[in-house]
Amino acid sequence: MRLRPIILGTVCYMLATFLLAVIWHVVVFNDQYQAFGYFTGEPSFFLGFMAILIQGAVLSWLYPLTAFRGNTVVRGLKFSFVIGLFFWTSHVLAFVAKQDISNVMLFVVMESIYLFIQFAVYGLLIGLIFSKWTKQDAATGQYQ
Repeated sequence: MRLRPIILGTVCYMLATFLLAVIWHVVVFNDQYQAFGYFTGEPSFFLGFMAILIQGAVLSWLYPLTAFRGNTVVRGLKFSFVIGLFFWTSHVLAFVAKQDISNVMLFVVMESIYLFIQFAVYGLLIGLIFSKWTKQDAATGQYQ
């Protein structure tokens, strides 16, 4: 397995996710997320960044092991939306299950939109990143 596309995928996931998370949760909708009780105290950007780094590495390592059909962008989006659905259940549903939120529906809608954007961007990027190596390694069967 080639290391370079995994590193590039990890970096793209980190940049897209971290930037979007900060802009969405801390800049644009900070007051709403404070009202949801999403943050208790100041958020730890370091721990958030570390979680995103690990997620990006695991997802970028996992992507070439999947066998979705379609062109590279379609494959990336299919992979990303399956992973995004998993994240949605553990991120959104788990949060509303354990927190007393005044407006559950608004929280679910906002976080669903956020995760859709996050994983759409990542799906496009991971598909494009691996497209180069998929073509090069098709003959060896490494990334099919």
